[in-house]
Amino acid sequence: MTTGSGSPADAGAVRCADPEATRAAGVTLAAYLRAGDVLVLTGDLGAGKTTLTQGIGAGLGVRGPVTSPTFVIARAHPSERPGGGPALVHVDAYRLGTALEFDDLDLDTDLAAAVVVVEWGEGLAEGLSGDRLHVHLHAHDDGSRSVRLIGVGARWPADAVAAVQAAILDPAAG
Repeated sequence: MTTGSGSPADAGAVRCADPEATRAAGVTLAAYLRAGDVLVLTGDLGAGKTTLTQGIGAGLGVRGPVTSPTFVIARAHPSERPGGGPALVHVDAYRLGTALEFDDLDLDTDLAAAVVVVEWGEGLAEGLSGDRLHVHLHAHDDGSRSVRLIGVGARWPADAVAAVQAAILDPAAG
């Protein structure tokens, strides 16, 4: 993985060479997550949102497979780690039109015990938590993906986000 190429979509981003590297970035990111964390994923169709979430699920050690919840809207994946760990609640808000429809999912009831990942959640998921990590993904013509992290709130200050990005760039150093 490398840092961004300098294009606007790459500003402050980590560049993943292929889907496997995007999945590996999710595994690395999972090491920094805990129950109560909310991630809001944005990006065009095919940008790697579900692929990144598959890596997060693998890193959290949840029961899988982690697949796109487009038609069921939300899937809960309990932890399979001995001694427990946070579950993964994976949401696809693409088909939701309003904040009220999003609120009807009652995702706030899962926050204490789960990491909640919301694809297409920008403009809808912000009410779940004042502390959240926005993850912007961008697909490039060469098959690579840019992953840009933006922290919101006390849980995700700039130095914490920088540490996660550094670990994604060099997982052995994290």
